Amino acid sequence: MKNRISSVILVVFLTTAPQFSAAQQNGTISGDKGTDMVMDAVVMRPLGLVATLVGAVLTVVALPFTIPSGSVESSARELIIKPAEYTFTRPLGDFSDSDH
Repeated sequence: MKNRISSVILVVFLTTAPQFSAAQQNGTISGDKGTDMVMDAVVMRPLGLVATLVGAVLTVVALPFTIPSGSVESSARELIIKPAEYTFTRPLGDFSDSDH
């Protein structure tokens, strides 16, 4: 049974690995720029908007702790500004700079 499971995992890996490599070479996540744009518009942008709003609420909730420590700016940058930049300033379908 373990050999059969290992064989299936190996076959799945070997058949999908070239697809991921090709997708990375042409600058897309899914291998198709149109699919990346749809996923960005339908999934990632709404999630980014939610993350921005939740970050704003968390920043306000954390103010009693961040004001005395002097970390209001850094917490606002991480919880509000970065998600907002990811949501509103990134080109549609471009995930290449999604680490900032």
